Amino acid sequence: MEKIKKGHMLSIIIVLTIAIIGLAIVMFNSQKQYLQTSENSYNSAFFQLTDYVQNVETYLAKSLISTTPEHGAETLTNLWREANLAQTYLSMLPVESQELENTEKFLNQVSDYSYSLSRKNIYNEGLSDEDLKNLKELHQYSQELQNSLEQLSDDLNSGRVEWKQLQNKGTVAFAQQVSSLSDSFSQMEDNFHEYSGLIYDGAFSEHITNRERRGLTGEEIDNETAKSKVEEFLKSSNEGIKVKNISELGLSENATIPSYDFSIETEEGNNINMAISKKGGHVVYMNSNRDVNTEVISQEEANEKGKEFLKEKGFDNMQETYYLKQEGVVTINYAYKQEEVVVYPDLIKVKVALDNGEILGIETTGYLNNHTEREITKVKIGKEEAKKTLNKDLQIESEGLAIIPTEWESELLCYEFKGKVEDREFLVYINAENGREEDILIITNTPNGTLTM
Repeated sequence: MEKIKKGHMLSIIIVLTIAIIGLAIVMFNSQKQYLQTSENSYNSAFFQLTDYVQNVETYLAKSLISTTPEHGAETLTNLWREANLAQTYLSMLPVESQELENTEKFLNQVSDYSYSLSRKNIYNEGLSDEDLKNLKELHQYSQELQNSLEQLSDDLNSGRVEWKQLQNKGTVAFAQQVSSLSDSFSQMEDNFHEYSGLIYDGAFSEHITNRERRGLTGEEIDNETAKSKVEEFLKSSNEGIKVKNISELGLSENATIPSYDFSIETEEGNNINMAISKKGGHVVYMNSNRDVNTEVISQEEANEKGKEFLKEKGFDNMQETYYLKQEGVVTINYAYKQEEVVVYPDLIKVKVALDNGEILGIETTGYLNNHTEREITKVKIGKEEAKKTLNKDLQIESEGLAIIPTEWESELLCYEFKGKVEDREFLVYINAENGREEDILIITNTPNGTLTM
């Protein structure tokens, strides 16, 4: 009997050993397959990057000898596209952003500058000597970048450096393992040591490329200070929210605005989420989940409630723009107004409960990213001259100056004309510096809000 038991135990041990070995083999093969897949993905992204940088260099060379606005516009549009694609594949590489900061900045400037010049060509304007000088400088750096990428390509093909070195950041030997690959990227960056970027009066400006959070003022704070900011904000809101408990959720370091996150439970049983910026201790967002079952206050009253709330929190000169109603709650967009100019990039969203006017939420990302006092000095054409660009059928209802953001993260000072053609409402933006039509938006009025598209 004892022998049977021993034999049975031995069988179990053997089976378990085989199972463990089998599991280890499966995990090893899975890890190997994952690493191989990652390696292939990084190789593909790198070689795509190399191809697009080569195209950037080619189109920059062509732009220097183009003599007609039509061909110049086509060449510069192609250059804009290739630089954008190069940025996309650059972002796919497992390299820290600071190690490629200048390379990314260079491609970003090529993209924005080429777009700006292509618009000059579209409007049948020739390129100035300063434009050609800038293009020549960009071409020089594109050649240096291309040479660096070709050298790095040789290193990858020969096996002298491998992408998997950058995936071992948790190991003690990481510094030694990645030295050769990091050195290669560092050498690539060294080519840009004198590259300070272009300064020109166009769609692109240096402070926007740097993505400086212009409204994010103050020194960095710790978690405890952020928690006190939460308590202070809630205490002074809606005649004082009674807090039962505050849970710390940690620091969101990789968020658009790095922030400390909190979950708050109120004595009424509601939950509130809040984020406080690490720099300056600003409220990035606050959101309450309270149900709203009735609508008592009007849209106009909600607009005023939101504006009063913003003023109490130190956000002066905010003007309501568009809104959306959902389930008894209205979300209102407020834009900063500098003198008589509506500054749309400096945007804050406020949620107002329509049963009692309670502020249920605020989101300040646009304002914190962009807010600053602008020097509004580029009005070179009058309002009546700007109107000459408008469609003759547009029946103007309102007009004024506005600063609008572009998809290239720049800003334009424009005349904003609101009007109707037949039964449709439009917003037309005419550049206040050169009279060009910059954008047209369709206004859609629905029972739940006013939207633009």
